[in-house]
Amino acid sequence: MSDGQPTFEADIWQRAIQLAGHGIGWTSPNPAVGAVLVQDGKVIGEGWHHRHGELHAEREALADASRRGNDVSGATIYVTLEPCAHHGSQPPCADGLIEAGIAEVVIAAEDPTAKTRGKGPGRLEEAGVRVRWADQRVADAAVGLIQDFRKRAITGKPLVTLKMAMSLDGKVATRTGDSKWISGEESRALVHRWRAEMDAVAVGSGTVLADDPRLTARHTDGDPVRQPARVIFDSRLRTTPDAALFEDVEEAPILIISGPEPDLEKVASLERSGAEVIPVEGEDSGRRFGNAMLALGEREIGSVLLEGGPSLAGTAVSAREVDRTEIFVAPLILGGGRSATEGDGPELMEGATRVPEMRVGRVGQDVLMTSTIRTW
Repeated sequence: MSDGQPTFEADIWQRAIQLAGHGIGWTSPNPAVGAVLVQDGKVIGEGWHHRHGELHAEREALADASRRGNDVSGATIYVTLEPCAHHGSQPPCADGLIEAGIAEVVIAAEDPTAKTRGKGPGRLEEAGVRVRWADQRVADAAVGLIQDFRKRAITGKPLVTLKMAMSLDGKVATRTGDSKWISGEESRALVHRWRAEMDAVAVGSGTVLADDPRLTARHTDGDPVRQPARVIFDSRLRTTPDAALFEDVEEAPILIISGPEPDLEKVASLERSGAEVIPVEGEDSGRRFGNAMLALGEREIGSVLLEGGPSLAGTAVSAREVDRTEIFVAPLILGGGRSATEGDGPELMEGATRVPEMRVGRVGQDVLMTSTIRTW
């Protein structure tokens, strides 16, 4: 991150982005933001947006400087996202910086929302505060932290990450449907960390009926966990209130995506048990999936970890609704069974979903292939 800028400033940006990362999994529907205050070449305060409803990164950095006994008048603040200028759950950050006597604000990335974009920097400049923008490498790093926030702001839909665990021959279950366990313990622990960072985890009703999963995030290191909502794609409402999902519905909400005209008795039964049933329209499964994503976005869900099964995965891919993939490949061969994705797929290879960026690594005995299909 040092290309084209002084080493000191590169180090400050590295710290600001690191701080922003602490908020991932906690700030939604707000973005994860970090900020560092500098005076005379020294860091005098820093902060990040800890949780939705709490201080934003800029005001947290100002509070940190105050706790340290530092005067911020004339200081420079580096912030990973442009300061807001509107009242929400917190007062405008731009006003807070002006009132504190900040001399310069250096910003990594623009906020894509209409209520924010450009307004904070404009207010700062009107007040005589110098506003400067970081170089493209820093901007790209900052934008990468808030892909979920950006996609929902731009499209109204959550960022969709497709997670699969498959054998070397591309199978996710045996011919009898057994899938426990394809991936190793280390891979499963990583998935639980991902769940805790997402607003929702989604599966098809077939997965619920076959595996009866809880779909919660479980950590063994004692750290607090924010539970994701559980989303079940269940056009015929085959899910019943005695599923394991309902045992902790107050801690982790259940949203059931049904067809356009669900059975009202089943709806009533599920809703009495604490679930929300969301009927979606659409002339085919792909359009219904897209409309379901819009419905989730309206409920302030900014990120979805799509965990299966093969039919749902195939629908999401064919509908081009997948933004990222996390694919575990385990060192075993089934020689048959269910493929990782199912459905019609394209008629020609040119219709396949191309992956412009992919990284490959090891998690225990498994290989993890991480891809970014599109960025926002």
